[in-house]
Amino acid sequence: MDILEYINSAEKKIKKELKKVDEVVFFNSKKVLDAFHKEGVSEYHFNSTTGYGYNDLGRDVIEKVYSDIFKSEDALVRGQFISGTHALCVTLFGLLRPNDIMLSICGTPYDTLHEVIGIVKNSSSLKEFGVKYEEINLINNDFDYEKIIDRVSKKDLKIIYIQRSKGYSTRKSISIEKLENIIRKIRNVNKDVIIVVDNCYCEFVTTKEPIEVGADICVGSLIKNLGGGITPNGAYIVGKRDLINLVGQRLTVPGEGKEVGPTLNMNKPLLQGLFFAPSVVGSALKTAILTSFVLEDKGYLVEPKYNEDRVDIVQNIIFNNKEDLIRYTQGIQMGSPIDSKAIPVPSDMPGYDDKVIMAAGTFTQGSSIELSCDGPIREPFIAYQQGALTYEYGKLGLIKAIEKLEEKCEKTN
Repeated sequence: MDILEYINSAEKKIKKELKKVDEVVFFNSKKVLDAFHKEGVSEYHFNSTTGYGYNDLGRDVIEKVYSDIFKSEDALVRGQFISGTHALCVTLFGLLRPNDIMLSICGTPYDTLHEVIGIVKNSSSLKEFGVKYEEINLINNDFDYEKIIDRVSKKDLKIIYIQRSKGYSTRKSISIEKLENIIRKIRNVNKDVIIVVDNCYCEFVTTKEPIEVGADICVGSLIKNLGGGITPNGAYIVGKRDLINLVGQRLTVPGEGKEVGPTLNMNKPLLQGLFFAPSVVGSALKTAILTSFVLEDKGYLVEPKYNEDRVDIVQNIIFNNKEDLIRYTQGIQMGSPIDSKAIPVPSDMPGYDDKVIMAAGTFTQGSSIELSCDGPIREPFIAYQQGALTYEYGKLGLIKAIEKLEEKCEKTN
């Protein structure tokens, strides 16, 4: 059986799971379309501003649309954010003050936040400004409820930080149900602590978002799910109006905040990317489900399994050896539309302690809603695959990756 025939056979066995994705895509597509209709999105909202960005009607309507979709009081959606990490950094610096305490309740955050917080020394970190940091690890992929409630009940915390997606770790991502459960328990003992959720990779994967289950602030990147592969950069922050105001004044200038910020021809791709996002996220999920089924069938450990409920668009493949991780990642690059002839190799990257191998033959640099794959060169040698603008392109990329993996077997034989 050749690889295409094998993949087509595997696809038939996962039809039930693919159908579930279609139902979520329809729900979220309706949510987006309803928001466009409610806010009266029109062609003149594509117009752009420069300089200070005063009276940018397109920018304002985009932020109203985001508020509608997330059920939030306000939103900050800007191309001035270079990444999700940047938006999280601005959020934390906007809300925290000297001697405030930030508590992460799902262990150590993603690598690129380490220098922001001060876990890794940096003279511009929150720690250098007198902000204190604590963390509580997960237990068996769930919150340590007893320890969290005991700590939160002391009422000296300013922020509780929750990163939903796993990052470069072996834990499971945090489902919306688990998020709702812990927020409810926290609110029973502390109604004032600010709950900040890193929602990167999780938007439109299910039918609910963090603000709907009690989070105060929710942050994500626009070169991930909500950009739909069209938005060239930026990030969003949604939540309570007073908190968004503080963050907006940290992004721009105290006293001006959200009222300034030119859109520089970004309004149309911001709106268009959001419009396509439910369908593109669906394609990424289907690609992840197929990948999970196929790689497990070939003897590798995977997380999540193909028939598990999905929290984000990330698929882990645990290779347990460096060579297979490198080969698979190189195969994904070969199946990419851009720079398919490039050969990824492990290298140093800003914000990471280990060398990282990254396949990203994407139209937008670093866009992980497009088919991409990366992983740190450290045990147990996990590939973190995400994205696919269409399911068909994701399937073709997977075929190339399998071909590259099987080159090793042929040479061994």
